[in-house]
Amino acid sequence: MQERYAKIAGWGKYVPEKILTNHDLEKMVDTSDEWIRTRTGIQERRIRTENDTNSSMAVAAGRQALEKAGLAPTDVDLIIVATSSPDYLLPPVSSQVQHMLGAKCGAFQLGAGCSGWVYGLVVGTNMIRSGAYDTVLVIGSEIISFAIDYTDRTTCVLFGDAAAAVVLTASEEPTGVLAFELGSDGSDYDALIVPDAGSSNPLSQSTIDNRNGYIKMDGRRVFKFASRTVAQSLKRVIDQAGLLPDDIDLFIPHQANARIVEAGARLLRQPVDKFYMNIHKYGNTSTASVPLAMVEAIEEGRLKDGDKVAMIAFGAGLTWATVVVQMGVGEISPAHSLFSAARLNYLAKRTTNKVIDSVQMSLLPLYTWFVGRNKKK
Repeated sequence: MQERYAKIAGWGKYVPEKILTNHDLEKMVDTSDEWIRTRTGIQERRIRTENDTNSSMAVAAGRQALEKAGLAPTDVDLIIVATSSPDYLLPPVSSQVQHMLGAKCGAFQLGAGCSGWVYGLVVGTNMIRSGAYDTVLVIGSEIISFAIDYTDRTTCVLFGDAAAAVVLTASEEPTGVLAFELGSDGSDYDALIVPDAGSSNPLSQSTIDNRNGYIKMDGRRVFKFASRTVAQSLKRVIDQAGLLPDDIDLFIPHQANARIVEAGARLLRQPVDKFYMNIHKYGNTSTASVPLAMVEAIEEGRLKDGDKVAMIAFGAGLTWATVVVQMGVGEISPAHSLFSAARLNYLAKRTTNKVIDSVQMSLLPLYTWFVGRNKKK
């Protein structure tokens, strides 16, 4: 039986017209443009207008992706909408999107925090690879500003609104997701949380008085989790794809904090300019973050057919999701050719890198002791 792949055939985005700059925030809360830029890399973010809803933004991004793929809404077999900010608690926003697009197919809403769209990409890919469907529309849409407390400077400077989408179509040529990892660590579930307004703590006067209907974040715990997870997960998935970090043409990380991205680049021993960032324009757009960056990387010519891209997202849960994707039709990885010179070279490089990583980890306790000893002196 011919193996099936899921090709990224179309892509699209939508960002609201309203711009909220760091200088605007200086007038709203005790912060400064310099403080925000140096600690996060963000200069401005987009905020919904009165005409924007989660569903309308998702539809705009979805339509653009379908047009790029040369498909009609009726060609779609399944719609996945990843979001943490649907229009309503019920119904799922995916049904609204399906109707508004004019599609005649199944649709569901996927919630996995900021990792949601990458989760959706993996689910859509496997739906196609299994033979269940031929065309899947995967959308990440977020109006995260509705849950932001603009008196809390630890969160209000970080987030913005946006939507982005891709169309996946069946292909017999090697393409699309080559490897993936989906992860969750619920022990830190409360590190990024909206405490009230769910079924556990329903909306009440106390919710309003204590401002518990907004996002609360333990920045240190989230930063520590993300800094540790990004490089480790990327290494595992790149290895699973039979590749080395040097083989990746572009890294697209979740646009949460520029310092997390820079730390990941150092740990992977990759130049930071291989990591695409548009965080300065949009901030953290949650589920829309990775697909929005991917769309803009394509528009700017940073990502083209034949390129291999590694994408990672992380967020509330705490969750993470990592994929290595082949753009367009590509060659089989050297890891799939048993005795080729390319594979032997690949194995040699991988072994060398693993030895270096092992030595670094073994020396870490000694380095920590040495630094501590000098501090005491």
